[in-house]
Parts: sequence; structure tokens; C-alpha cells
Amino acid sequence: MSKKVIVIGAGPAGITSAIYLHRAGIETLVLHNGIGGLEKADKIENYYGFETAISGQDLFENGIKQAENIGIKVIKSQVYAIAYNEQFEITTEDETYKSDAVIMANGISRNKPAIENLSKYEGAGVSYCATCDGFFYKDLNVGVLGNSEYTLHEAQELLPIAKNVTIFTNGKDLEVEDETFTVNNKKIKSLSGKFNLENIEFEDGEKIDIDGLFIAAGVASGTDLAKKIGVLTDDKGGVIVDDERKTNVPGIFAAGDCTRGLLQVSKAVYDGAVAAKSAIAFLRK
Repeated sequence: MSKKVIVIGAGPAGITSAIYLHRAGIETLVLHNGIGGLEKADKIENYYGFETAISGQDLFENGIKQAENIGIKVIKSQVYAIAYNEQFEITTEDETYKSDAVIMANGISRNKPAIENLSKYEGAGVSYCATCDGFFYKDLNVGVLGNSEYTLHEAQELLPIAKNVTIFTNGKDLEVEDETFTVNNKKIKSLSGKFNLENIEFEDGEKIDIDGLFIAAGVASGTDLAKKIGVLTDDKGGVIVDDERKTNVPGIFAAGDCTRGLLQVSKAVYDGAVAAKSAIAFLRK
């Protein structure tokens, strides 16, 4: 039976990984949710091989075309979670895919909400993974912070477990309406509680009781997905890898910005190549 690898992310790290895997004869699928950090790069002038500057958008699009031209399947679909059941199962907004190894190359979260005391209660009422931590809030009142499809997915995960689930949009409109949940659009000022999270205070002075708050702003980053399957991260949110881009979970590798360090295209390309070579060795064992 042929082995399959799913690469999450279609930036320089992800596409490089996919090309190396494909050339090694391994079935490869790339899942991505758009351009990510490259979008902010108007001109890239410090990467080898370009006579004139290239925009991040053009580099991203060229990379996808390069992969597709040699037969690699690239699908734009937001990834919500990674799990393991004899094979890795990657859940997206459209369906669930299975693979024998995973390379996470989908960047870092750049949209951590600026809420007072948020970091203080991480692990003490604030969580980034409904699948991991939902059980601890059985029959309690919880909230999910965000306003995207990913937010709704996390809220759905909590619905059968918690007593009540409220979506807090933190002053934004909910992108996708869902009458299943109570939605609070107020801007959040701070979190409070003696030892664990107990209250949310809004900028208008109102305060409500809460037992847990799950952060699901924007889309799932490499860090978010890592936590869902037990991959270790550092105190800055970077996925922890060794020199071969292996994580602590066998079969899961990480490359590019999600591993922190130098946030440059050249480093991402290198990471992608190393992660692919390690995944190839892993599968051939």
C-alpha cells in the first residue's frame, strides 16, 4: 500500500516539502487556507534567483503553480483539527482526509486578541483547543472567542459537553450566522478570577461569569493544530522541533514560520526540504 503525506500550508515551506515528497514517489496532498504571512510582503528582494523584486502574492501563486504542474494536488480548504486513529485524520471545512504523516507548514498566529489578562489564565480557564480541553468543562458555562468558520467549528465541538456555549466576537460581526449559539458582540476589556478564570469584563463595564474561554480567532495556525494532537509548543507559541524538523509526535513534522526562528522565505524553504526528507525516512522505515 502506498504511503501518503498531507502538507498543511502552501507557502514556501509547504510547497517545498510537497515537491521533495512528490519527487520521492510519495503521494502528497497540500491543504491551505490562503496566502498567510506572505500577503504583507509587498516586495521581496533578499531571496536568491530573482533579478527584480517579487511580491509575496506572486511568490505564493507561483509556488502553487509549480507544485500543480508536476502533479501535486493542492486544495484550498481551512483545516480545523488533526487527530489520530490508525492514520492521521485532518478535518477541514469540507471533509476529512487521512494520511500516514503530516507536515505542518501553516505559519503562526498573528492575531492573538489584545485582552487584558488573557495570557494569565492560559491553562486556567483559557484554552486554544476545544477537542483537547472540552472534557474539563462538562456541564459548565463556556465561551468561544472569534467570528469565523473556525470559531463555529470549535463551538460545535463544545456543544454536546458544556452546559452553555456563547460566541464572543469581541466587537466584530460574526462572519457566518448560526442560530444554535448565543452571540455576544461586545468588546472585551479584561478577564478576571482568583485562581482560575471566573469573569469576562466588557469595555462598557458589564461583567459576566464564565468557566472557560476558548480562543478561536481567525483561522487555525500551526500552533493551534499542534495543541490538538499533543505536539509540544514553546512559550512563544512556536512548534518545537529537532534539527530534522521532527516534533514529539511520531509522523508529524513542522516547517517554516510555525517553528519560529528567522521568519524569512529562505529559512522556510530550508525547513520544508528538511521536513520532507525526514518524513520520507520515517515512511520508508
